[in-house]
Amino acid sequence: MLDALAILLVVTAVFAWVNERALRLPTTVGVAIAGATAALVLSGLDALGVVGLRGWASRFVTELDFTQLVLGGILSALLFAGALSLDAHEVWAQRRSIVVLAFGSTLISTALIGVSAYLVFRVLGIGIPFIWALLFGALISPTDPVAVLDLLKRAKVTKRMETLIAGESLFNDGIGIVVYLSLAALAGSAATGQVDAEAPLLLFMQEAGGGIAFGFLLGYLGYYLTRTIESAGIEVLLTCALVVGGYAAAAAMHISGPLAMVVAGLIISLHKDEVFGPQTRELVIGFWELADEVLNVILFTLIGLTVILADWNPPLVLASLILVVVALAARFVSVAVPLRLIDKWEGHSPWTTRLLTWAGLRGGIAIGLALGLPAGPHRDIVLTPTFVIVLFTIVVQGLTVMRVVRRAAAAQASPAT
Repeated sequence: MLDALAILLVVTAVFAWVNERALRLPTTVGVAIAGATAALVLSGLDALGVVGLRGWASRFVTELDFTQLVLGGILSALLFAGALSLDAHEVWAQRRSIVVLAFGSTLISTALIGVSAYLVFRVLGIGIPFIWALLFGALISPTDPVAVLDLLKRAKVTKRMETLIAGESLFNDGIGIVVYLSLAALAGSAATGQVDAEAPLLLFMQEAGGGIAFGFLLGYLGYYLTRTIESAGIEVLLTCALVVGGYAAAAAMHISGPLAMVVAGLIISLHKDEVFGPQTRELVIGFWELADEVLNVILFTLIGLTVILADWNPPLVLASLILVVVALAARFVSVAVPLRLIDKWEGHSPWTTRLLTWAGLRGGIAIGLALGLPAGPHRDIVLTPTFVIVLFTIVVQGLTVMRVVRRAAAAQASPAT
């Protein structure tokens, strides 16, 4: 594991340097493209008879254990840092929109993508149980807060829009993982022939409710401890302990660690003027901003490299391309419906739905959940469309979202709108 992490760090640094010197793309997009290109080149060489390289690369990626590395490690720091960077007062002002979108969008999208994927696979002669199609819908529906927050830093949208997009993404990530776990529990009980319809609902309530409550506890514990001292080093150590220890404790209690990290980060953000003194605030916040940036780049390099694990047979590739369109359409519908319901509380521009749709990037969470599925033919079927959709959102949507942002800004500035 140590050797694999060392190689990953070196590869990430090289990709980031090449991107900064030559490609000049946003760093996360550039390293993801570089990693995916390297994986595809190795796959191509293997197909041409240069054996050994693809197998070595596959073993390297497997040894890193993407699911455990991301969902059990990197994600906790990234979610906390993302929540800490937001204006908690603005999040509270838009709480109804964020909560309705986080729950409504994730559930609607899961259903739409799950049913559509099942039909697409059947038409193309790819056999997969319906519950596995729903699992695919659950893992691909949440927008990745890591990718979205990085995109928003570059897009320079209005503060209100940034808070809505980032807040929805942070919370629908946790909700999406909980929905995925609930469906996985249902799939497991179906496999044994003892289906308990109430178990997924109880698991959902335990994971989501417990995660939010534990997040409040962690946030106010961190607030109390850091408020009583004025030492940047100790305050960084305390927040790191809160994130790593809190995430591990949430996993042990079988409650949502992602939701706990988001709530804890927002609580400390809400009280950051009280928590951090004038001498330590810049250092502590700067530490988490730098950690967020570095971990982001490492994660996106790994996302690109994991492409080597995908199965690129023609029917599956065709299904994946169709599902890219399905995922986009489902995202649009799943955003438009909740927004219509909450317009009476908080007015939103007609461009809000389009911007939320196009800014809905997928990333490491989707791949981590897909790779975490039980090994077998059904997992292999789910992996390829997951990789294709993630790469499409990162590369195509990530590089073109600025056009949508500019059009949305122009529409909001126009008296006619």
